Amino acid sequence: MKDEPQEDVFSSRLDLRLWGRLFRHALPHRRLLVPLAVSAILIAICDASFALVTRWAVDSVVAGGGIVSLRLPAVAYGVLAVALAGGVWLFINSAGGLSNNMSHDIRKEAFQRLQELELAYFDHRPTGWLISRLTSDCDKLARIISWGTLDLLWAFCLVLLIAVVLLVLHPVLGLLVLSVVPPLVVISAVFQKKLLLSSRETRKYNSLVTASFAESLQGLRTSKSLVRERENAAEFQVQSTAMYEVSIRNALQSAVYIPIVLTLGSVAAGIALWRGGSHVMAGTLTLGTLVAFITYAGQFFNPINQIAQTLVNMQGAQAAGERVLSLLATVPGIRDSDDVKARLEKWSDPQSRPPGMAPDGHPAGIGRIAFEKVAFSYETGEQVLDGFDLVVEAGQTIALVGASGGGKSTIVNLAARFYEPTGGHITVDGIDLRERSLAWYHSNLGIVLQSPHLFSGTVRENIRYGRPSASDREVEEAAGKVNADAFIRALEHGYDTDVGEGGNRLSTGQKQLISFARALLADPQIFIMDEATSSIDTETERLIQQGLEAIFHGRISFVIAHRLSTIRGADRILVIEKGRIMESGSHRELMAAKGHYHGLYTRQLLQEKRESVVGPVASVI
Repeated sequence: MKDEPQEDVFSSRLDLRLWGRLFRHALPHRRLLVPLAVSAILIAICDASFALVTRWAVDSVVAGGGIVSLRLPAVAYGVLAVALAGGVWLFINSAGGLSNNMSHDIRKEAFQRLQELELAYFDHRPTGWLISRLTSDCDKLARIISWGTLDLLWAFCLVLLIAVVLLVLHPVLGLLVLSVVPPLVVISAVFQKKLLLSSRETRKYNSLVTASFAESLQGLRTSKSLVRERENAAEFQVQSTAMYEVSIRNALQSAVYIPIVLTLGSVAAGIALWRGGSHVMAGTLTLGTLVAFITYAGQFFNPINQIAQTLVNMQGAQAAGERVLSLLATVPGIRDSDDVKARLEKWSDPQSRPPGMAPDGHPAGIGRIAFEKVAFSYETGEQVLDGFDLVVEAGQTIALVGASGGGKSTIVNLAARFYEPTGGHITVDGIDLRERSLAWYHSNLGIVLQSPHLFSGTVRENIRYGRPSASDREVEEAAGKVNADAFIRALEHGYDTDVGEGGNRLSTGQKQLISFARALLADPQIFIMDEATSSIDTETERLIQQGLEAIFHGRISFVIAHRLSTIRGADRILVIEKGRIMESGSHRELMAAKGHYHGLYTRQLLQEKRESVVGPVASVI
């Protein structure tokens, strides 16, 4: 029912620079990195030493030393076993701590970036698609950096040690055993790109499946009411099947790659037995050295296999890394300029600021907002506003009416600086809005939307959400001013009643009243109502209208209302069509003009009267 979210464009091969950037997230945890590196090297030394002790023991027995000659090798075995156990314990403890710490840090940074991004970023990115980045992508990334990177360190150290020992013990035989390494490099290069691309496809469809889950759960009531279960299952099956196919392809590629590596290891062991045996028969090689060579030939490809497996995992995790880094590297389209940041740093201390000054060095009061030849178009290229002019003074209430898609919500979104004009300027008391602090400006906004959202917690916590320092008395006073106090006290636990997830334990009207109380408690200088009364009953609307005077008083207010009865008291009513002001005036002036607003209001008034007599269902019929 909707287009797939656009995937970012990524590298088609293993990107070492990307892994370098990712590894920087591990650097703050040096207290775990150092013991992790030490443990990897210690384990590699122990693993490489066991075969030498075996060589020592075998040659001692062959030389006629008997059982007594095995005492020292046995002690050496014991020491190596204890050191190996200690190294493994240190490795697991450090890697587990690093993985959890990195996962926490990356997820925190990604969440913070999502909070900073403008609304346009979320227009084409479903919630579930973003959740996948914050959960599975972050976890996979942390695991591969902590466990995988250190596995590589252990494996490379062990390979290097074994190679050096083989060449020292018998250079010719050592070179023969190592001759299988070039084919392994070639095979790895062939499989690298295939595994990377299939892993990236798997991550892509995993995000789409997560997004589908999230959307289905959010719209569960609608789906059931329309009996859409079978159709939804069919639509989900398409995405699930696609993910299954790419996952199988990725698994098959891995299943072919790893056995090839193991086969090459067997070839190396065969070479050692073949050529080494002839040297033993000729007396140019000791039996203990041959045993060490065969052991090393088989052991040599254990770290090679680990390197191969880790590279496979890294190729899969690179897709996750690219996705997370692309989020972290996304620069918010709406942000403070360098000049604003400099002024914020200068006036960061409230004690040093003159009275009436905001943190950005400009006046803290908002007395006037002006749209000056404002143009705006969305990313799709659709032009919504062109040369739009509007001036609103403090204490004025501006109502916006008109057909859907005419630009009403765009105007208030621009006034709230959720989007920025593509042309012209919006000024606050003559200062371009881009020169004001974004955080300060948003802290002076109070917004109530058509679909009120409450957070899990109590009624009191939700009203206090925008002003955590507010006292219980201030919370209750704000609720009283918007006529929400009575119904709240009638709840089972009054203000301490849990509202449920998204406020699902309350009616839409009750949630809306709480939203109004929350906005009022924040004491904003700019108040916005976007279709806030369109989905509530008449009685709740009456309660809201009685409380609007307290909300609008002394503030710049923008009201978009489907029910025109809500805006009769507005100072100015603007009829918006195709991004232009077609009519402007008070309710009385526009009714007297008998223009478009008069027609809208008259038709709606007749509709309400008809519903009051025969009921809403009959009137529709």
